[in-house]
Amino acid sequence: MSHHSGFGPSGGSTTEGSWREKIPVELFASPADMAADVARRIADLIVTRSLVSQSVVLGLPTGSTPIGVYQELVTLHREEGLDFSNVVTFNLDEYYPMQPEALQSYHRFMRENFFDHVNVPEENIHIPAGNIARDRIAEWCAAYEEKIREAGGLDLILLGIGRTGHIGFNEPGSGPETRTRQITLDEITRKDAASDFFGDENVPREAITMGVGTILDAKQIILMATGEHKAPIIRRAVEEKVTNAVTASYLQRHENALICLDKAAAGELTRIKTPWITGEVEWTEELTERAVIWLAERTGKAILTLDESDFHRHYLHSLANAYANSDDLCKHVFERLRQRIAYAEDLPSNERMILFSPHPDDDVISMGGMLDRSVRNGNDMTVAYMTNGSVAVFDADVRRHLRFMRMSAEYFGDNSSVLAKVDALRSAMESKKPGDVDSEDVQLIKAYIRYSEAVAGIEVMGLHQEHARFLDMPFYKTGTVRKQPIGEEDVQIVLELLEEKMPHHIFVAGDLSDPHGTHRMCYFAIQEALRRFQAKHPAETHPTIWLYRGAWQEWEIDDADVLLPMSKADLDRKIEAIFKHESQKDRAMYPGAYDAREFWERAKQRNQHTAKRLDALGLPEFHAVEAYVCVKELES
Repeated sequence: MSHHSGFGPSGGSTTEGSWREKIPVELFASPADMAADVARRIADLIVTRSLVSQSVVLGLPTGSTPIGVYQELVTLHREEGLDFSNVVTFNLDEYYPMQPEALQSYHRFMRENFFDHVNVPEENIHIPAGNIARDRIAEWCAAYEEKIREAGGLDLILLGIGRTGHIGFNEPGSGPETRTRQITLDEITRKDAASDFFGDENVPREAITMGVGTILDAKQIILMATGEHKAPIIRRAVEEKVTNAVTASYLQRHENALICLDKAAAGELTRIKTPWITGEVEWTEELTERAVIWLAERTGKAILTLDESDFHRHYLHSLANAYANSDDLCKHVFERLRQRIAYAEDLPSNERMILFSPHPDDDVISMGGMLDRSVRNGNDMTVAYMTNGSVAVFDADVRRHLRFMRMSAEYFGDNSSVLAKVDALRSAMESKKPGDVDSEDVQLIKAYIRYSEAVAGIEVMGLHQEHARFLDMPFYKTGTVRKQPIGEEDVQIVLELLEEKMPHHIFVAGDLSDPHGTHRMCYFAIQEALRRFQAKHPAETHPTIWLYRGAWQEWEIDDADVLLPMSKADLDRKIEAIFKHESQKDRAMYPGAYDAREFWERAKQRNQHTAKRLDALGLPEFHAVEAYVCVKELES
């Protein structure tokens, strides 16, 4: 797997080559490193102020990105005695209407993730109210602004960024003059929140938010972003001109703003994606490949038809000069790519494999071709479904299955206890309100629906129920999309499977932009289990780790270590297996906001797109291609 330069192992990067960036940007090797750094900055400010008996006024966000910071601050409070008694907080926003005790409330989020675990005085906590009368909103917002002024203004505000570029809930169109107010939420923002509300139709259409002007008045601003899905909007906010179409771009006008990014969120910055444009670079093999592929696609030429002038016209003088001639350079890159194409005879056979699938359909969506080929090569394949996927099943699917049980009862024999449970489940579902958590019984039925679909999917590939393991990991079993942290029991479940199977190969989801975070959490559980497994068996050959993608994005060609060609028949089998997941067909519960295609369409079109790109580069023409990255260990 290629690694971009500029990331420190445990801290922020240098800013070399960042002249296109109009806001200071620090890059971190992992979200955990970033969270620790930001938390330490906040802690240092709190301690410095406390030494002179002064308060600290913080602006705080919600969402998945700042949770790591809150966890670090809680740890500092518990283990190092960090005192929050001099801290005053103002949260950025809240949905409207929203009761403070509701599952999706930001009041509840902040208490569960932060305030219940530190000693911020109750009277110092301020969060926008989502339950005030509509005719009092303007008055309430004005009072919120006055409280911020009375506190002395915000000393430091921590921000996330939405994929519309919003900060707080300041959607496109919000200007620098705006203050705390009621706002209508953008469609993309509502779709991004759909997973928390069990469907976008349940997401409130309005919110109360601090304004852009309020945010810009803060003495210091830190914006954090993680994940590939944030990379495009980060580039726009950081490198393009200030515009109200991307409200985060207004941070360019602040004298003390900082953007903190993990590797994935930084992926579209010019100094990361095409660093040769920003200055001199060290031409590693990985960077050379990326540059030559970029040049070929930019010029519309096959790699072996590029000439010297192409390099000199596109900022690649130093690369061309590093080789005796451009023909040798192009041949070198072409051959490296060609050798990554893996036919059946190039893939493992008669070995033990575990395919870890975060949800009960990621296996066939993301690596249906590899699964099919691995089975046909005689490998001993176990498909381990890490979560039950129950939150992604519509109530209508449960009612359909219950109706079948009721209608077929006479054929199977009238079992009064079964029918009583069916009727109880139907009654429970009829009384359920939108956004309510399912009962444990309904969650279980939804899990069985996903399990049966998963078995039907792998049967297309020649496997059967005995090849499926339903790990049902505890972190997922909250009945909501917001999950518990990975715990010891989660790690043990994975470790026990590794011990039982002693695999030669494992397949792990590497598309960590999954909007509900399950892929990332499963990745962490496997990472810790593998660490323990390898420590216990130091003399054993450690399993080869294959990272797959597909549900949310595909590996770039220059990242891929293995390119698996698929015929039309291969791709048709993959799609047939995806179709077996009927509860996710036509309309998935959580498809993500930025891609209207069904998952089978994404898989098909991404695989075909990769094949077309390879063909355009001058490599063999295939119907479709899956891409994989092979690593020795999982990175943090």
